[in-house]
Amino acid sequence: MNPNNFELVSTQACIVGESPLWSVLQQRWYWVDIPRKTIWSYDPATQSTHSWLCSEMVANIALTTAGTLIAAMESGIFHITLQDGPAVNASLLAALPEAGPGIRFNDGRCDRQGRYWSGTMFMDMAAARDIGNLYRYTTDDGLSAPVVSQLLTQNGLAWSPDGKTMYLSDSHPQRQLIWAFDYDTDSGTPHGQRVFADMTSMAGRPDGAAVDTDGCYWICANDGAAVVRFTPEGKVDRTISLPMKKPAMCSFGGSNLDELMITSINPDPQTPDAWAGQTLIIRPGAQGIAETLFPLEV
Repeated sequence: MNPNNFELVSTQACIVGESPLWSVLQQRWYWVDIPRKTIWSYDPATQSTHSWLCSEMVANIALTTAGTLIAAMESGIFHITLQDGPAVNASLLAALPEAGPGIRFNDGRCDRQGRYWSGTMFMDMAAARDIGNLYRYTTDDGLSAPVVSQLLTQNGLAWSPDGKTMYLSDSHPQRQLIWAFDYDTDSGTPHGQRVFADMTSMAGRPDGAAVDTDGCYWICANDGAAVVRFTPEGKVDRTISLPMKKPAMCSFGGSNLDELMITSINPDPQTPDAWAGQTLIIRPGAQGIAETLFPLEV
């Protein structure tokens, strides 16, 4: 696939673009720029973008049944209402138990039943501290105890179409693994952790991911300038080259759920790289699954 097939959705490059998300109800995209504490949206009907500034770094977002957002930020899980202007109304739902210097949430989304999941990481990746944890949040039970621990750089959360397999990656250079878990859809409990794919011998590290209707797992190959599709058996069957070196996360959306939005990272804004940090849409010839809404009454 050549660059002519890429749709550039914003001229504003992100420092760390993450958490692309399609709202079926609103027919628009959302994503975040973590260091800039910014939530972005893009309306494909008008080709217009809008942004909102948060008081903390926002690592990931998910849609709620109230038409608002739930977000993992520096100090915890928040309910986010986007205002008409550039501001947000943020109310704390659950504090981050391990809050401290250099720790924040990273990748996250809802499972097929609407439970919200997010993991933590130590931001200085060079320190290689495996203190990251994966948490589950519901309005009834609040924030869980750590469900998966000893993560370096938590990423790659996704669920199979039937919700019975959970995927999780660790994108740190010392890990570069994708795991699969059997997932109890009634209790929201993963078990039977196993290596789904080892990317240490591949170009790129496993970052954010999405699942299509065939049950295939699409993951951004950070540092590898590609998005890779794995079959449910963990075999690579497609690799799409991208114009940016560090794609960060992908998500299916569009009116037919056949578009793939890909965010990316610009590690050095002083370096003249036209594609670093850009957000793209491609049409990969596959169809995704609508994100489950987090149940919330306001």
